[in-house]
Amino acid sequence: MLNDQQQGRPLSGVPSRGRFFLELLVAFLITKLPFVSVPFKWLESYFHELSHGLATLFTGGVVSHIQLFPNGAGLCFSQGGWPLVIGFSGYFGAALWGLLIFTCATWPKGIRVSFGFLGSAVVLTTLLWARDLLTIAIFISLALLFLLPLKLKFNQFLASSLRMIALMVILNALASPVVLFGLEGQGDAYMLAQNSWIPAWMWVLVWLSTSVMMLFLCWRRVDRQAAKLDSTGV
Repeated sequence: MLNDQQQGRPLSGVPSRGRFFLELLVAFLITKLPFVSVPFKWLESYFHELSHGLATLFTGGVVSHIQLFPNGAGLCFSQGGWPLVIGFSGYFGAALWGLLIFTCATWPKGIRVSFGFLGSAVVLTTLLWARDLLTIAIFISLALLFLLPLKLKFNQFLASSLRMIALMVILNALASPVVLFGLEGQGDAYMLAQNSWIPAWMWVLVWLSTSVMMLFLCWRRVDRQAAKLDSTGV
């Protein structure tokens, strides 16, 4: 069978509907596997804490350092800024990063740029905000996760890998807030409840809803492309 390039059609990084669900299933299964899922839990935690850090900076605060733990937990140490924006940004930001990565993975010419940018971002975060050896080791692992695939020449494989990484980030962002239902007096939801009239459980529901929305937007991009191809008879 001829590929798009051989048939004279422009290459597209948007998967078919069936391939999207296959990649979503694989991403889901990987997040449930012991040991194999650990780096991807670190990845969601990295984007979670990075979002806290960026929200702190954008609202006039200062970030001291970021700390990640082997179990996928993390902390962002900062001063100042707007607590509501900072507290909300963690789970929301992780899901948003997942959507952005998925979108980049559907841009064929930008796939290698995306891997390079994400790997460089982790390296920069390490230089700016990593202080302990364990966090530095985790950051190095995440940087390698993005930078090593650049040695591969198979663009389709890179696109599929980047899409599944994005889906795993969103799935982990969807699963992580659930544990907050059982926590009393700690966590982002509790901090937000302390700084607003909104109870902690409602913040958790908002995060779950936004993560589902990010996943839906990934699907919508795939579905729209498929519908476009169907209408043109390609």
